[in-house]
Amino acid sequence: MKKNAAIALAGVLIVAVAGGWWSMSGDKAGAKNAKTAATAGAGAPALVTLATAEKQDVPVTVQVNGSVVSLNSVDLRPQVTNTVSAVHVKEGQFVKAGQLLFSLDDRNDQANLARARAQQQKDEATLADLDRQYRRSQDLLAQNFISKSAADATLSQLEAQRAAVAADRAAVQSAQVALGYATLRAPIAGRIGAVNIYPGTLVQPTLSLVTVTQLDPIAVSFPVPEGNLQDLLEAARNRAPVEALVTGRKTPLIGTLDFVDNTVDPQIGTVRAKAVFANADQGLWPGQFVGTRITVRTLNGATVVPAAALMMLSDGTSLYVVDAAKTATRRKVKTLHTFGTKVAVSGIEPGEQVVIEGSQNVRPGGKVRVDAKAPAAPGTAPNGTTGVTPGSAASSDIKPVRERA
Repeated sequence: MKKNAAIALAGVLIVAVAGGWWSMSGDKAGAKNAKTAATAGAGAPALVTLATAEKQDVPVTVQVNGSVVSLNSVDLRPQVTNTVSAVHVKEGQFVKAGQLLFSLDDRNDQANLARARAQQQKDEATLADLDRQYRRSQDLLAQNFISKSAADATLSQLEAQRAAVAADRAAVQSAQVALGYATLRAPIAGRIGAVNIYPGTLVQPTLSLVTVTQLDPIAVSFPVPEGNLQDLLEAARNRAPVEALVTGRKTPLIGTLDFVDNTVDPQIGTVRAKAVFANADQGLWPGQFVGTRITVRTLNGATVVPAAALMMLSDGTSLYVVDAAKTATRRKVKTLHTFGTKVAVSGIEPGEQVVIEGSQNVRPGGKVRVDAKAPAAPGTAPNGTTGVTPGSAASSDIKPVRERA
């Protein structure tokens, strides 16, 4: 019995040792196979999609929201306290410059004017009499019938009366000016706003009667980033065209850049510009928000690539360039202008192939293979259709870590 037990125990030990040896051998083989697979995977070419850098003229376009403003807007107020006798226009009416709008009660002003004119006529009659007396005194003085002092006294009376007549003329002019305040006319051509004044209303200088706003021509005011200031000033000197994008209109309105403000707003970093538009059909209305678009300059012969090719890394903007041997090289570039889904850059040449998809798997100096089933690179939107920078496909400097088998 003891002999059989010993033989059984020896068999169990032999089986355990053999199992452990096979387990260790299996672990070593598995680790070796995993390492081989990882090494093979690291050297495999990355699957990417390529696009060709193109050469084209790129207009640098700024597109921002603006507001319509009138070139002239007058708040009409009376200059005297008086009662309205007649209203000659209706609210919302288009008026011409000089057109009669309101009439005030002018009876008192008419009476003052008549009084001033009567006084002028009286003093002019006295002046004529003194002038005759002075001429007679000169004849008598020549014949020694009167003294020279008597002739001088007549001359003094004549000059004083001339001054009185001049004062009367000024009084008449003052009465005419006061009478003119009784009629209010349109100072400019335009459209009048709401009219809340009626015959019999007592008005005074602090009360606004109506607002006259010029609609043709009209202006659009819009902010431009200070980074485009020098280009904007050059465009203003050349009276560059400006497009106004109005909701509901299929085609933009074309105006002319007319004004650039003399200061930059330090809080938002923009400078205010203004463009003038012909507005005979009232397509633009004061206070309306519109989109504005202006081409401040043109990049002639620029190199253009899809925006998806750019990688925003810690050391700057770069992209992968693939040569004829399908070797990828990371190259730093400088962004000149972004428009639509493409961007003008410096640092590469037209005709070079760049990676637009799969760049996260590419290693500098590594091989790549082109995905034949990938769709074509995004087309370029019409030049200058937007000044907004689209999102770019960015990769990280941190390389992916492979799991250990």
